[in-house]
Amino acid sequence: QVLLVESGGGLVQAGGSLRLSCAASGRTFSTYYMGWFRQAPGKEREFVAAITTGRSTFYVDSAKGRFTISRDNTKNTLYLQMNSLKPEDTAVYYCAASRSSRALVTTSGYDYWGQGTQVTVSS
Repeated sequence: QVLLVESGGGLVQAGGSLRLSCAASGRTFSTYYMGWFRQAPGKEREFVAAITTGRSTFYVDSAKGRFTISRDNTKNTLYLQMNSLKPEDTAVYYCAASRSSRALVTTSGYDYWGQGTQVTVSS
């Protein structure tokens, strides 16, 4: 039903910034709860940030003060602004969409997923 396509990943040095984008198909983007997750090699996929239909936001502790999640409903696009990047942020970042407000900080709380975009932070 919903196609999600991430973009904006790349290679940056520690302390640098990247802005990830997630383009969503359809005409009901504004009704979805959205989230960003990341997965490093050999590790489980972990929650990074979420934004509700009312634009309330939630972050993993390590991202607070550095990352900002936002959405542009006119453009059907979700964003993740990442500043002060650290090597530990290196991972594949995934965009996800949910039609429910339940379990927004867990992978099981989402119905649709993008293909992921690689973020690599060097030092």
